[in-house]
Amino acid sequence: MTDDTSIGIGDLATLTGVPVRTIRFYCDEGILDARRSAGGHRRFDASAVDRLRLVRRLRGLGLGLPGIVAVLTGDRSLAEAVTVERRAADAGLAALAWRRASLRAVEEAAPAGQAARLDLLAAVQDGPAARDVLREFWRRRILVPLPDAAVEEFLGMSVPEPPADPAPGQVVAYAGMVALAGDRRLLHELRMQGRVNAEWVRDEPALIAGAREAMELATPLVAAGREPSPGLALDRFVAAHAAGRGERDTPRFRRALLPAVAMEQDPRLRRYWTLFGEVTGETATAGTVNTWLVDALERAVA
Repeated sequence: MTDDTSIGIGDLATLTGVPVRTIRFYCDEGILDARRSAGGHRRFDASAVDRLRLVRRLRGLGLGLPGIVAVLTGDRSLAEAVTVERRAADAGLAALAWRRASLRAVEEAAPAGQAARLDLLAAVQDGPAARDVLREFWRRRILVPLPDAAVEEFLGMSVPEPPADPAPGQVVAYAGMVALAGDRRLLHELRMQGRVNAEWVRDEPALIAGAREAMELATPLVAAGREPSPGLALDRFVAAHAAGRGERDTPRFRRALLPAVAMEQDPRLRRYWTLFGEVTGETATAGTVNTWLVDALERAVA
């Protein structure tokens, strides 16, 4: 005998708007429970109606079967499942926006420069992947043990987030930064200088804290377009380096410090920070401010 409270597969399809073949598929995948009648037909409890309607709504939002099963089994809340799907959609939209901006960048280039621009952008087809390349470049510049928070702060100042909806110029600028990060000679020179400084520096936390204060003083000057010059910001910058090296701020120390930080004036790094500003719209990036302080030191020493 058939339980009068159970529902046949045809009626379940009518009540939910889900085709019979799809219901069968869900049964085979373990999403819906069914029992067989004496005649071998699938029969469902009344709760299957609400369950199947939920499955249909989740599918309508684009959730895959693993995510739906996680919600149905209680392994993941509905809010968590929707958040995961929304993040995936955000990533997909960002990738599409990056691709569109790249295509426009090639399209808008002068005919003679289209091939070169295509080569530049072909190596940077994905914003997050490009960001990872830049983070690895700057991470390899760190040659002394630092707390995780300090490392992340340094990387955050050195690597901009890819714009969610970039303009063509932003994609070109980001690609230019990646190209500079691929310069092995530049990284080698930075690490060589870093090793020399690591041997000289005795108190890295004091150096970092003081340098941060100096940059805070110099940032409004850089934003205002002031030329590098001696002043309170430079004095704090030199004092930070002196404290980190266990020395005092003297004319002799300043002359010795200049070659230790002169790598910051390298044209390739200046170009990197210019491109950084083109990506973010900032007029005074961390790198630009740091270079301004080194330029000010050079003028003071001269």
